[in-house]
Amino acid sequence: MENDNTRPSRRAVLGMFATLGAVAAAPVYAKAPGFLKRSGDIRRVRMYSQRTGESIDTIYYVDGKYIPEVLNEVTYFMRDWRENKTMKYDPRNLDILAATLQLMDTTEPYLLISGFRTAKTNRMLKGAASNSFHMRAMAADVRLKSRSVGHISKAAFACGGGGVGIYNGSNFVHMDCGPVRSWRG
Repeated sequence: MENDNTRPSRRAVLGMFATLGAVAAAPVYAKAPGFLKRSGDIRRVRMYSQRTGESIDTIYYVDGKYIPEVLNEVTYFMRDWRENKTMKYDPRNLDILAATLQLMDTTEPYLLISGFRTAKTNRMLKGAASNSFHMRAMAADVRLKSRSVGHISKAAFACGGGGVGIYNGSNFVHMDCGPVRSWRG
């Protein structure tokens, strides 16, 4: 295999296999920097979408570098399915999602409720913020079968990486890589 900047090195691939039992993922600006040091800096995200029937379970960051092809796959996965439109998804939010999953010590994938949204889709959703980070491809609304909204939101808060919205009535948590803040919906 050629060693170019678009593929992980042989060493990185071997490192992935060596650390699969304890994959560490966290935003570099998080309050929990120990994640980055515990087993190397390999970041993984797991999600599925009932809307499209698609799923993603992938390592998107190895040896200090995001993997461009994988980020393209994530961008497509996070698309506005109503409009079938994409916007380059912000990898900082992937870091928050991955770190939150790691903190909860689960391999269960997130159920993606909403990723990127066009302005048109955002306007049609009741209660959506007019300046939503979803329209900038910097947010995701997710849930887990095995964890409560309270559990997910506490883990997201612990990452200290952006906004966390708690939607108990709709059974999901909003995470974005904007300013650190929280709210209840």
